[in-house]
Amino acid sequence: ASEAMGRLNTNTRYLYDSLTAYAERLLALFPEPLNKVFLVNSGSAAADLALRLARSYTGKQKMLVLKHGYHGNTSASIAVSHYKHREGDAFPNTIVGPFPGNRQWNMLESEKERQELIRSYLNIIEKQRGSLAGFLAEPIMGCGGQLPLPPGFLKEVYAAIRRQGGLCVSDEVQVGFGRLGNWTWGFQMHEVIPDIVILGKPMGNGHPIGGVVTTKAIADSFAKGPEFFSSFGGNPVSCAVGDAVLEVLRDEGLQDHAKSTGAELLRQLHDLKCIHPMISEVRGAGLFVGIALANTDGSPSPALARVLCNALKERHILTSTDGPMNNVLKIKPPLPFNTSNVTQLCNEIDVILKKTNWR
Repeated sequence: ASEAMGRLNTNTRYLYDSLTAYAERLLALFPEPLNKVFLVNSGSAAADLALRLARSYTGKQKMLVLKHGYHGNTSASIAVSHYKHREGDAFPNTIVGPFPGNRQWNMLESEKERQELIRSYLNIIEKQRGSLAGFLAEPIMGCGGQLPLPPGFLKEVYAAIRRQGGLCVSDEVQVGFGRLGNWTWGFQMHEVIPDIVILGKPMGNGHPIGGVVTTKAIADSFAKGPEFFSSFGGNPVSCAVGDAVLEVLRDEGLQDHAKSTGAELLRQLHDLKCIHPMISEVRGAGLFVGIALANTDGSPSPALARVLCNALKERHILTSTDGPMNNVLKIKPPLPFNTSNVTQLCNEIDVILKKTNWR
């Protein structure tokens, strides 16, 4: 960033080598036909642009989204973020589907319940036939409580959306860039390829950069107007930062590291679950993990999650809580997080829970 700032920083009305080099390196991480990228300044701006792309391409306005989903802080992205909706809010172009569940589907939920969920979304799509611009979802819900979507869910919903002329949008802002370990992008864990991908957060490792990756057909359609322009989206400094992030991910093998460290984290957390019945579930993948906390009667315990989160902070370990009931401890460490850190974290959780009055 420092070198780029000392050399040149300008808006994106001009082409420069770092822009094309970064775009090519980024797009090389995506399967065809995802071969075009728009660069902006944040994940929220990327979500906003993704909605514009979907609506412009299809000529439709409504978006189907997940209950408790979150996609950004602009007016358009808030409209499709049920997590931020207040009682009395009206978003006529947002269709909210049911919450995928409070448990990790591939571990605990029955096949009947999974099929009922899929059927409910297929029914919504059929009722909205001809009016849906698309479907927007995270492969693992962040604000929904680090909750992976059910196996096969995206395959069936994507197919149904496309049959009625809509586009499928994957929000990879939290899970992308190798954090899940086994997959570079969250949509890969579901064996689907979206039409539009939203990028942000880790893209610049703290530097404000975001992006939308899509197909040539969608990009070409959008180019017909009105003109899209982001003054400093993809500026030379941001491109240098984004490129450096991709270099570090590659050179330090951080995706493989997330895979191995994440596996150890999940193993130790499952061991803790066997010891502490207040841990109702461990969920997630790679270094994107959640611990659901419960009361003695099995009901969600936001109070216990808050106690654990604050006690960890006092021990200089920063986590957070989320989920519909705010009872899920979120563990999303920097990718260099290692097995020694895993053991330290889990030892501290063990000590805290042993001292906690559970009721």
